[in-house]
Amino acid sequence: MTGAVLVQSKLPLPLLRRGKVREVYEVDDTTLLLVASDRVSAFDVVMLEAVPHKGAVLTQMSAFWFARLHSVMPHHLLSADVDEIIRRVPVLAPHRDELHGRSMLTRRATTVPFECVVRGYISGSAWAEYTRTGTLAGEPMPTGLIESARLDPPIFSPATKAEQGHDENVTFDHVARALGRAAAERLRTASLDLYEAGRAYAAERGIIIADTKFEFGTTASGELLVIDEILTPDSSRFWPADRYQPGRGQPSFDKQPLRDYLADLKKQGQWNGEAPPPALPPEVVTATSERYRDAYRRVTGKELE
Repeated sequence: MTGAVLVQSKLPLPLLRRGKVREVYEVDDTTLLLVASDRVSAFDVVMLEAVPHKGAVLTQMSAFWFARLHSVMPHHLLSADVDEIIRRVPVLAPHRDELHGRSMLTRRATTVPFECVVRGYISGSAWAEYTRTGTLAGEPMPTGLIESARLDPPIFSPATKAEQGHDENVTFDHVARALGRAAAERLRTASLDLYEAGRAYAAERGIIIADTKFEFGTTASGELLVIDEILTPDSSRFWPADRYQPGRGQPSFDKQPLRDYLADLKKQGQWNGEAPPPALPPEVVTATSERYRDAYRRVTGKELE
């Protein structure tokens, strides 16, 4: 299994950007290296403690899905095998242990400036909006829905990409005005096709994928690729099918133990929801790590490398 916790990578390549979880490095004009750390955020605040194995779960689960869904949609992944990455980028050889299990060599693409969200169940921010206005991203929804209800067919619910703070749900027409209707329809079709294929497989493994978000990019030749991560516990809500009960929130295979702990602190007035975050008890970190690893095992049928 992937070894030491990684809070932040430092590699001998130009750093293109550092996100909440990943560092993205420039290899050359056509290739990037993505390294997933074990940093974890909640309520848009990055915690001081890292979650062991989290970066490896995100990377290896994404690699699994990219391979499985390649016939549905082309992707940006070239290799997630550390030895292959080092063969292609020899300067990284001294950093093998740091990169093992948590790095992806990818094709370079221009990111589409929208999160392509698909909702198969109404939960989270979608449920909150529905209870207020009866809409989802401003679009009217059927009356009488209950929390965690299944949506048939699934709904394409795009959102803006926020560098800081929360993404904002927008209408399909908003995307069409920004990108052109043909491009917007292509994104919608690709997102729904990927979601349907992914949730059908996950259902066989006892997992409900309640919703997910995809990111897309275009190559210099104009090819549309699914990029970043795909169908992971960070980009999706994974629910255990055997515990699904409409009419309430559902247990999930993600950082729920962390969010529950922080929500309790906020409720008690011990944290205002902003940086700096509170210290996390070891048992919360351990429980969160196990949720991620359990999701990986259930989806792939394997242990982490």
